Amino acid sequence: MEKEWKLLATFNEPIQAELLRGLLEAQGIRVLIAQEGAAKALGVNVGILGEIELLVPAGEHTRAEQIMNDYFAGNLEAD
Repeated sequence: MEKEWKLLATFNEPIQAELLRGLLEAQGIRVLIAQEGAAKALGVNVGILGEIELLVPAGEHTRAEQIMNDYFAGNLEAD
């Protein structure tokens, strides 16, 4: 298990977090998704309680950030 995780991005939509997690994991980057416990239990996805944090190993942060930026810019090609 990684000793140090670093915040990559914060989302308000679970689908966005899950899509990016899948993309990063396909590139061999481990991902943790964190959401406030009460929000998850109650199904709240608005405001600060609805924020979903995507964390990656600190040593992979730069690479993960580049992949994320390319994804949102539409610069990734399908294999």
